[in-house]
Parts: sequence; structure tokens; C-alpha cells
Amino acid sequence: MTAEIMDAAKAGMEKALSNLNEAFANVRTGRANPMVLDKIRVDYYGVPTPINQMAAVKSPDAHMLVVEPWDKSVLRGIEAAILASDLGITPSNDGSVIRLPFPALTEERRKEMVKQCRGYAEEARVAVRNQRRDANTKIERAKKDAELPEDEARRAEEQVQKLTDKYIAEVDAMLKKKEADVMEI
Repeated sequence: MTAEIMDAAKAGMEKALSNLNEAFANVRTGRANPMVLDKIRVDYYGVPTPINQMAAVKSPDAHMLVVEPWDKSVLRGIEAAILASDLGITPSNDGSVIRLPFPALTEERRKEMVKQCRGYAEEARVAVRNQRRDANTKIERAKKDAELPEDEARRAEEQVQKLTDKYIAEVDAMLKKKEADVMEI
């Protein structure tokens, strides 16, 4: 009984970390990262399609991304989608590829991004705590229904708390690493 509850809580907490990792990947640092284009969709024959499924995205240097579509007819659509996104980058279209120059971030913009990262980390902490609450609720219910002895229920709650502390520490470590990444010049 407690093993199932712990497994469910652990799976939920892992998902929270995975979501945080995804959110951090989409935060722009001073370097060009092809993952910033993952959420941008382009209308490709009536279907919203991610850029990485319709073009090769390369990073020739730390401050440039090159998008080379396999079908040159979607070049304008990709350019329009990038302009419409919240990336804050102006694409340069030369007829065969799109170049995305990533300017060096200002101190103010870096601080904004750190603030954004802290928000993502807090969302992850809340998700982890929600998993703890759900697990503790299941343990209480099992104790109330006499499926679980009281001392075993208490041990299970302690295990859930240790698991929660472990994942909160992981979230904090990920945030610290991302903050250092963003503030690095």
C-alpha cells in the first residue's frame, strides 16, 4: 500500500522536475540555443508544425542560429512565426536560410530572466508539494479505513517528507545553475 503511494508521489515529483527542465530550456541565455524555437509553430499546409520538424536548426557560433527549411516555400512562414513570437529576435531572411542573431543580453534583461526562472522554480516547488499533499491524503485515508496501522502511516508520512525535501533541493540546485547560466556574460 505505502509503496504504491510513494511510487505515485515520486512519479509526480519527477514530472515536476521534467517540466522545470523544459521551462528552463526555453529561457534564453546569452548563447544561441536551438531549443528556444521548440515552442514556435508555423502553419505548414494548414497544420501548426514545430520549426525543428520542418527545418534544420544549426548554431554556427555562440550568438547565431541558422534555420534552413527543407521546403523553401515555408521560409516566409517561419520568419513570420519567429517575428510573432516573444523571442525578441529579428530574423534575417536571405532567400534560402533564416539567420537569428542573438545579441548579448543587457544586465536588466538578465535580471528579468532570472526572475522568470525563479517563477518557474516556484511552480515546480508547488507541484512537488502538491504531490506530497496527495500522498499524505492517501495515507490518511488508508489509516482511517484501517488498511494501514498508525505507526506505519507515520513512517510513510516521514518518507514522503524526505522525498519532498529531496526534490525541493533538486529544484533549488537546478535554479541556482540556471541563474548562474543567465547571469554569465
